[in-house]
Amino acid sequence: MITNFLLDHSALVPVAILLVALVCAVLGRLFADRRRILWALAGMSLVPVIALTLVPTGRAIDEVLCTVQFSLPTLGAVELLANVALFLPPVCFAALASLRPLTMLAAGSALSAVVETLQALVPAIGRACDTNDWLMNTIGAVLGALLAAGTTRLVNRRAQSGSSTGAISS
Repeated sequence: MITNFLLDHSALVPVAILLVALVCAVLGRLFADRRRILWALAGMSLVPVIALTLVPTGRAIDEVLCTVQFSLPTLGAVELLANVALFLPPVCFAALASLRPLTMLAAGSALSAVVETLQALVPAIGRACDTNDWLMNTIGAVLGALLAAGTTRLVNRRAQSGSSTGAISS
């Protein structure tokens, strides 16, 4: 249903990505001091990654292959932009929880590479390996890491300004 809506209204896909980023930033700010919640959010946001990339489709692919192509998405490229949105939340939440955005960026890109490799090597799941998917997932991971770094910086800046203008002690 969501896919059909986005296909019919492809101009809304960038808006959807912005909404995903906004929700991640707001939750990241709200739970900045609660690492367990951030890790739980990271774990929950991996569910769509697994469901949309590794759950069998019911059709098997006859050959083991991977389409090699690299192209940047246009605003109307629903599938490519959806791949960007797929990895943004897990990387953002994991980076906020670990305070290691570069490590989580690398982990997100590596996870995407593993997913694409499994899609190529296990034709029974009926998913097609495509280097463009890895590239778009990695762009989503970059955005998630940048968003986490920015959110962390904002939270730290507010904490510092709050402590420097705090109550006067006697």
